[in-house]
Amino acid sequence: MNFQQLRYVRETVRRGLNLTEAANSLHTSQPGVSKQIRELENELGFEIFVRRGKRISAVTEPGKGVLGIIDRVLQEADNLKRAARDFSDRDAGGLTIATTHTQARYALPRVVAEFKRRYPKVHLTLQQGSPPQLAKMVQSGAADIAIATEALGLSPGLLALPAYSWNHCVVVPPRHPLLEVGGLTLEELAKYPIVTYEAAFAGRTQIDAAFTARELAVDVVLSAIDADVIKTYVELGLGIGIIAAMAFDAERDPKLRAIDCSHLFRSNTTRVAVKRGSLLRGYAYEFIELFAPALNRKLIEHSLAGEGELYEL
Repeated sequence: MNFQQLRYVRETVRRGLNLTEAANSLHTSQPGVSKQIRELENELGFEIFVRRGKRISAVTEPGKGVLGIIDRVLQEADNLKRAARDFSDRDAGGLTIATTHTQARYALPRVVAEFKRRYPKVHLTLQQGSPPQLAKMVQSGAADIAIATEALGLSPGLLALPAYSWNHCVVVPPRHPLLEVGGLTLEELAKYPIVTYEAAFAGRTQIDAAFTARELAVDVVLSAIDADVIKTYVELGLGIGIIAAMAFDAERDPKLRAIDCSHLFRSNTTRVAVKRGSLLRGYAYEFIELFAPALNRKLIEHSLAGEGELYEL
């Protein structure tokens, strides 16, 4: 039994039981992966996978029992490597942050700049995607930290801690009729075509829930994954925009005006997620604290260990 065999099993499961895709991901051959898995099964005395000819079609019941063990063994092996690197070179290495466009564009620049000033030898990578994609990146080990508003708190295997709360605002062109409305209401917003986020991004669920609760039909003429696209089409007259308030800057957006709508939609919480059982490098904790000062290393470690009450804003 060796780590290579365990990695082959894990990657086969991650790739939907497709041996060819697993082999490509691991930069090896499909027969090699199949052979190593067979040797592991022979040593264990049972089959991990159900086969139909040369294809793997399912995981056996005994196989399901060992998959969690394999994942923990490989994670602890990775933790040992991280611990060794942390002690041998505290200020160098890599850090991958999985986040959405809104966070990368509006919330993270200050943090990234300060982090790179403190750790110039750390290779920092920002991976963007939808919140469910970000969760999978951390779950699989492709990213160290995920930062997003939706989904992370419901993702199995992740510890998702609140970083900060924020609200939406409405953006319109200058001289739009809504600028003259005193006491903005959902009914007033529903009179206009709306440009806002796609369903998985930036608190869209809160927007939909508010209109649904009032039984208001709305015309969402365009959905986008980032605020810059939304603002562009509002400028072109496609409709009114509903975006994260942090994404509006009066100096950068001179062709638009922002209207506060925090009283219309529930506030949103951006969360920072890490994989349970993982060992973070020292500078990863510092990155998190730069982003959310309340999330210090002691609190995160206690939360990962299941000690004390779970921190909430």
